[in-house]
Amino acid sequence: MERQIVECVPNFSEGRDKKVIKQITDEIEAVDGVRLLDVDPGEATNRTVVTFVGSPQAVAEAAFRAVAKAGEVIDMRHHHGAHPRIGATDVLPIVPVSGITLEECAEIARRLAERIATELAIPCYCYEAAAFSPERRNLAVCRKGEYEAIGERLADPAEAPDFGARPMDERIARTGCTVVGARDFLIAVNFNLNTTSTRRANAVAFDVREKGRPEREGNPITGKIKTDANGNKIMRPGTLKATKAIGWYIEEYGIAQVSMNITNINVTPLHKAFDEVCRCAALRGLRVTGTEIVGLVPERVLVDAGKHYLRLQQRSTGIPKEDIIKIAVKSMGLDDLRPFNVQEKVIEYLLDAECAEVKRLTAMTVKGFADETARESPAPGGGSVAAYMGALGASLATMVANLSAHKAGWDDRWDEFGQWAERGIELQSKLLHLVDADTEAFNGIMNALSMPKGNDEEKRLRAEAIEQATLVAAQVPLETMRQACKAFEICRAMATEGNPASVSDAGVGALAARSAVLGAALNVKINAAGLADKARAAELVAEADRLAAGAIEAEAEVLRIVNEKIK
Repeated sequence: MERQIVECVPNFSEGRDKKVIKQITDEIEAVDGVRLLDVDPGEATNRTVVTFVGSPQAVAEAAFRAVAKAGEVIDMRHHHGAHPRIGATDVLPIVPVSGITLEECAEIARRLAERIATELAIPCYCYEAAAFSPERRNLAVCRKGEYEAIGERLADPAEAPDFGARPMDERIARTGCTVVGARDFLIAVNFNLNTTSTRRANAVAFDVREKGRPEREGNPITGKIKTDANGNKIMRPGTLKATKAIGWYIEEYGIAQVSMNITNINVTPLHKAFDEVCRCAALRGLRVTGTEIVGLVPERVLVDAGKHYLRLQQRSTGIPKEDIIKIAVKSMGLDDLRPFNVQEKVIEYLLDAECAEVKRLTAMTVKGFADETARESPAPGGGSVAAYMGALGASLATMVANLSAHKAGWDDRWDEFGQWAERGIELQSKLLHLVDADTEAFNGIMNALSMPKGNDEEKRLRAEAIEQATLVAAQVPLETMRQACKAFEICRAMATEGNPASVSDAGVGALAARSAVLGAALNVKINAAGLADKARAAELVAEADRLAAGAIEAEAEVLRIVNEKIK
């Protein structure tokens, strides 16, 4: 149920005229579901790098509109700048942030490139993960010869763009071409050292960066650089793949740093880079005192780091996400130079803040949720309350698992109980999502009922919308039943194997899970009764009855174990 979020980082061939740049960014901000994060113009390069995020569909639409506007307001015939470029919109990468793979982003990029070529008549090359041939994965190959070579390349079938190939014309002369692609998320990070020496910081950077350092004869610093038979430098690779790094001194902080770009966080996660820089720094008599993240990161970067350090401590990772992130912040010293505000540094949280006007039940206090339920409005209702009871059941089972993982004398079982806790916290998250999903499903029915019915066509569309919304309203509580049923296995395991002092909590968890299942079943049935498709309704009710019967049996088994333990 993880939201799909992508980032787009287009580079536009204008870095001096702020009015032109704003016309482009206004197009991006006009799209719902997109958040503009950064606009970075460069006068010498005459180029602006823009960063925005959102759902895949919204980002693709915003990117298309930005390319269209750039094609109107930038005339490449008059462009001059220090940076390589091939068009008004030079490069347009789609980057996975959460809930989506690089391969899926590549497909989005290809469809976007085709649309740009078809609707805007701007030829497009596809690069990186979206490339149609191995050589075109390299941006430099796609941009070969830059804008000035476009006419010649368009005349050569081997050099033709992937979409929109045609002879040079007035339109292309104005817009140039665009290179569209998909790449992994890039993290820019600085590791703070307890030294002022740039040379020592550089030494650590060369130790770890993928490129490494040149091999030398004799003295590793001043010795003659070794070359191969073709006269090329012989390099000794560093220890971290997918990284670029250099050492520098920051006068503002009065320290030296290892400045690093991690180009593939799946190959080298942030915590792995931190640990390796610490190791190599220690070999040179240095300490890493903290970490400075430049720009934004996806939530998973910090969650993965927090879990890594918890495992090193032999602690359970089945704890709330906020607690895991705190471990990451402290472990890597993200607050070394200044306070680290996750709400401002994590992409997903910035998007949540943008959508703060959406009233989410799970964002309420316990009293607020109870008060909202008590009011005269029909939502939230029994379905949302059932999902919340299921989440509480999963939470209690998780609590017992964590207490067991941390119990004195049970140190050799931390991983066993930690795995149960991970399953429990994942289940809790899914059920909390269903709390809001149930209310959204009810609102969907109300929206369908409010549709116009003035003529036969409007009546038909309204009836179809009501049927679809009613189906969703039955499917959501059915999913609540499926998820809540999974809590029984964890409750049973904790009642049997967990900390005996907390066995009653496992029992209460089973009671809450049973109430969730039976409560959600009532919502399945009342909504299924409103379906015109009676065969589908019967299928939904039959599954609900089966799950309810299973829940009653599972609860009875857990309570039998609990009562035996209490005696």
